[in-house]
Order: sequence, then structure tokens, then C-alpha cells
Amino acid sequence: MTITRRVLMRNGAMAVVGTAAIPSFLTRTLYAAVTPVVQKKQRVVVLFQRGAADGLNIVVPHAESYYYQARASIAIPRDQVLDLDGFFGLHPALAEFKPLWDGKQLAIVHAAGSPDPSRSHFDAQDYMESGTPGYKATVDGWLNRALQAQDEHDVSRRIREKVSPFRAVSMGPDVARTLQGKSSAIAISNVANFAVGGPNPNAAPLSAIFETMYDHSTASLLRGTGAETFEAIKMLKASDPGHYTPAHGAQYPPGQFGDSMRQIAQLLKANLGVEVAFADIGGWDHHVNEGNVEGQLARSLRDFSQGIAAFWQDMGDQAEDVTLISMSEFGRTVRQNGTGGTDHGHANVMFILGGQVKGGKVYGRWPGLNPEQLYQNRDLAVTTDYRQVVAEAIWKNLSARDMELVFPRAGIRPETFLNYLPPASA
Repeated sequence: MTITRRVLMRNGAMAVVGTAAIPSFLTRTLYAAVTPVVQKKQRVVVLFQRGAADGLNIVVPHAESYYYQARASIAIPRDQVLDLDGFFGLHPALAEFKPLWDGKQLAIVHAAGSPDPSRSHFDAQDYMESGTPGYKATVDGWLNRALQAQDEHDVSRRIREKVSPFRAVSMGPDVARTLQGKSSAIAISNVANFAVGGPNPNAAPLSAIFETMYDHSTASLLRGTGAETFEAIKMLKASDPGHYTPAHGAQYPPGQFGDSMRQIAQLLKANLGVEVAFADIGGWDHHVNEGNVEGQLARSLRDFSQGIAAFWQDMGDQAEDVTLISMSEFGRTVRQNGTGGTDHGHANVMFILGGQVKGGKVYGRWPGLNPEQLYQNRDLAVTTDYRQVVAEAIWKNLSARDMELVFPRAGIRPETFLNYLPPASA
């Protein structure tokens, strides 16, 4: 059984009383949970590759002779690269991406990244998720501010439609840095249990917490108007989400990332009002024995590409309404090091997948790999600020218009977009 929009739309927002003793994160979620759910058409999924992925071995500039000079033992041989356009090609472990590229659903932005020169994992990830590179005092994340900008753009719609408690979902025990802020967001470790992220990873199931509060309340307002929302939660629970079967024969890889992608698909297809979702995948810091066609990087790439490809297959026709974007905190050095790996670099590669995406193209300006073209004589230079890439998705898909709110002091404007998406509707 699936949750229908009819059930979720019935009855208005309810007043919540007696919440002084309730943890603040639960209070915020409860206020959201008791309002009607309206599913927006376009959804944005953001993926973070933690550890600094080696973009040069992921999307290989196989026409660059210096690439092979600089990487004697870890370069991907030309005859094993999955050629894309005669200049760039995919690592062979990304074979699942090739049909998406050929179908023009997958686009790539190379030489992208943060303008901040930090090579600290902690600082670079924090800067990318806050959206304010080089500035440590930012307390919220850019994706949360995108939701704030969306509300600011159409206040009347937000008042009319309210918000879903599942509007912004972070996969894992805690809300990711990029989703922290004024707008409501929840962390979900396991859809089957509706676990709420917070200090206690063993928190009671979301539905159980809500129902307990409902059952034990003596307030007529809570009893009188909350039933339909709890009915909807029970209906999702009754659908046995722990035994969700992916559609169209999709097979997710085992492990945390595959589980995250499967559960994002499950939440999107359940029509719960998800507008943005975030997940991450670690294991990209390959200083030693990175490998080339096989090895550590290849294993990470198979997990990454199989999880995304399965998600796309599982979504079926609903994939038309999704834009997925990947990023990593920085890239790797052009030259391999003495232990068969790569060290912390600068620019990287981003993937964009979507039903509206103008794919089959590598976007951005390629700076070149010759020594005189490198950043600080060692790294691929950043020619596309990652904020330009994600800003286009949130402007066109989420109607977030105030780019100064989302990315302060960045100077992001629609004229700077790469136009990998069609023009936004009014």
C-alpha cells in the first residue's frame, strides 16, 4: 500500500501544545509533520564523495600526453578508457555510467571545485557544505539556505502548502552539514524504522514518537486534527518498507551507499514530499596503492556507479523529475607519488544526472595538464566554481532565487550558469 496525496492533504495544520519538554529537534519535526504534504515536481539529490576523489582517473583526459607522463603506474591505459568525446573518457569501473551518457541523461563538469586552496579534508568539506569557502563562521549549510531562498521566493505558496516533514532528508544518523540551518531537515538511518537523527543514534522510531505523543495528549487540538497524519505514517509502515523491492530489476550494491540510494528512491517514490536529499560515500583518500584499472579506486567507483545506476533504474519514469549532483572536497595531484597513490590536490570532477539534464557533454573550461598550466605547479586548476553548478539546480528546480542568501559574496548569477538544465519556469 502506498501513501496517497488525498490522505496527506486532508485536514489542515494542527496546533501543538505542551511541547516544552520535547527536544528541540523533535519539536521542529513535529510541527512539520502535522501539516499537509504537497509533492513538488522537481527534486534535487546531492552526493558527497568524502576523502577527495581522484577526478583525473575518474574522468580521464586521455588525449593529454602529460597525463600519461605524470602517472606512470596508475594512469588508465587508452585502450581501456571508456571514450566519451575523443578527449575525455570514463574509468572502466564506471561502465554503468556509459548508457546514461549515451542517453544524454548524464553530464560532467571537469576542473570544478572550491576556490579555496585548503588541502585539509576537514576544512575543505566544511567550506563546500557551508557554501562559503575560506570563511569558517558560517553556521548553516548552502542546501538548507536554498530551501530558505525557495520559501522567500514564494511565501504565499509555502503558507498555502505548508511543508512536509520529509522535505529535506539526510541519509545517516545525523543531519549533514549542508542541510543544517533554519529550514526543517531530518536524518534517516533506516527507512524501515523511521529513525530520527540526533545525539542518540538509537532514538525511537519517528512514527512511534509521534504516536506516543498523540496517544498521551489530553489536548483536544492534538487529538482532534492529528489523526490523518498518523494514519499516513501508519500506512507507510504497513507497506513493509523494510522489504522494499526495487523496480525494473534494479540491483543496488551491498553496503552503506547502496542502502542510502535505495532508501532515497523509496522515499521519493512514496510521495512524502521530499524536495532535497543528501547522501555521502567515503573511502576516496588514496595516498597509497590507488591502482589503475583495478585496485582501491576501481572498487570505490564500482560501488559509486552501481548505486547511482540502480537508483536511476529503480526510479523509472519518476527519474524525469530528479536532478542528482555529485561532488568531492578537492581533487588529487596530477603527478602520482612514490607509493603508487596521489596526494591532496585542487580541482575535481562533478557528475550531473537527471531527466531534464542536457547530458552527453563535458561542461566547463579545461585548463590543461602541462606543468605551466597547473595550479601551484602540481594540481588541476579550478575553472568552474562548484557553487555555479549546484546553484543552477536549485535555481531552476527549487525556485531558489536569492543567490546572495544561498552563496553570500560569491557573485552567482543566472548568467554564470553552465546551462546544463533548460530555462526555469516562472
